Amino acid sequence: MPHSKPAVGAVVAPFTLPHVGSDSPITIGGPRERWSVLFVYRGKHCPRCKRFLNKLNAVLPHWEEHMDVVVASGDPLEKAQADMDEFGWDFDLYYDLTEAQMRTLGLHVTVPLSDAETDRNFAEPGTFAMRPDGTLMLVDISNGPAARPDLEEFLDGMIFNITNDRPVRGTA
Repeated sequence: MPHSKPAVGAVVAPFTLPHVGSDSPITIGGPRERWSVLFVYRGKHCPRCKRFLNKLNAVLPHWEEHMDVVVASGDPLEKAQADMDEFGWDFDLYYDLTEAQMRTLGLHVTVPLSDAETDRNFAEPGTFAMRPDGTLMLVDISNGPAARPDLEEFLDGMIFNITNDRPVRGTA
């Protein structure tokens, strides 16, 4: 299936994800009280994801001063819970991102190399910053695990965008 870019400046089509350790799902897209950022990771099978998410966890308080932080994957509850149990992350973790939701976000979807990798198609990494009105402000999408945004640089840019109410770029 062809890959399409997400529509920056448009409202993200709302969808709901279940939360690890809670009966309170989250709705991504649509209005929120404040800015938010969604980090999509590949899943339990990816050691690079764990390094990135551990780095995020280490700077989480700085992010949460400015934005709500959401982390999600296409993993089922059992795998997402195992990651949470192993790493003890402080951020809220969501799971069961569907392939249709991955494609709506414009994420690259990968077929596993074997059952040893994982048992379902999964999203490659993506980061989505959204305004309180639900519009997509900034996107960083990768087609593989090695390319990720620099968390310090990304947050610094988002603080500038939030503080100065900068317009969405890349809409032409």
